[in-house]
Formats: sequence, structure tokens, C-alpha cells
Amino acid sequence: MKEFNVVLAGVGGQGTLLAAEALGVAAVKDKLDVRVSEIHGMAQRGGAVASTVRIGEGVFASTVLEGQAHVLLGFEPLETLRNLKFASVKTLVIMNTEKIPPTELTAKNMKYPSITEVVQKIYRFTRKTVLVQAAQLASKAGSNLAQNVVLLGVLAGTGTLPLKTESLREAVRELVPAEHVEMNLRAFQLGYESVKEGRKKA
Repeated sequence: MKEFNVVLAGVGGQGTLLAAEALGVAAVKDKLDVRVSEIHGMAQRGGAVASTVRIGEGVFASTVLEGQAHVLLGFEPLETLRNLKFASVKTLVIMNTEKIPPTELTAKNMKYPSITEVVQKIYRFTRKTVLVQAAQLASKAGSNLAQNVVLLGVLAGTGTLPLKTESLREAVRELVPAEHVEMNLRAFQLGYESVKEGRKKA
């Protein structure tokens, strides 16, 4: 399999790094070469965090070049916009619609763009876009903190990943604390089913 590149973009505290690690663990389970890297902005909760996951034969470097992402997994709308440089017409953008306004917006009294405005900017790069109300699905699963696993479920549900869905489920099972496993697996399933339902309606 040739390379498959995923860029995950969010803010500290959203679980982007765990999601990236889960993709890496799933790739190892499927006996695929994989490189996972993380790029931190401000280290504290609320600062920008981006991770890259590269899967495929002979993938040695962890860096994804601009325009080379197959998937941009956006945990937060503004962070999705900030990482659009990795997108192209071939990129699938999966974006959580819950806004976490950065401190600089509040400090400068600037307006956070509407989701419609964000989507219009994404469309300049790609029309392949899936919007996810991850907070709603995570709360339904039992905790608002499981939004990252909801997004993994959505990603699996799109069928674009070169990974087995069961391998990704097993990775989640291994990486989250034992007392939260069942809740996170529910979150994964709700994300997965939300895409399947959407496809049936389309």
C-alpha cells in the first residue's frame, strides 16, 4: 500500500494525541508501516495541537507535506482552518463543529467565524467534508470527553482508512483507562453509525 496521510488538528485537552496514537496502534496491528508525530503549540490546555499519522510501505519520515493529507481530522473549527495547508481536492475533511475560541480572539475582541464561513473556506480546497456534532454524540455515550473517540468512529465509518475497523476498536480498548473502555467504545460506535446513517439518507 502506498502512503496514506492523516493530519489531526485541535487544541490541548481534546485528546488529539490519543486519537493519533490509536491510529498508530491499529496500523501496527494490521502489520503496516506507520509513523506518528505530534506538533504542540502552546503546551497548556487550550493551545493548538496537531499530529500527523503516515501509514504505508516504506514510510520513514513522519512529516506530511502541504497538500498531501488524505484526511484532515479537525477537532475544532478554527484549528481545522489553520491546517488547511495540508489539504487538496483529494482530501477528506472531517470536522467537529464545537467551537473553542482561542484566547487571542477573546483578547482582541474578534468574532469567531460561523460554521458556514468555516465550511466555505474548506470548500476552496475540497468539497469532501463531513461535519460532526461530536459533543452531542460523546454525551450520548456517557461523557463529553469522548469526542476524540467519536471522531475516530466517524473516520472509520467513512471507509477511507486503510485500517480494519476492529483494529481501531482494539487500539481504543488498549489505550483508554479500563474504567472508561465501555463508554469510549460506545462513543466510537455512535460516530461510526452516524456516518453510515448519513450515507443511507444521501
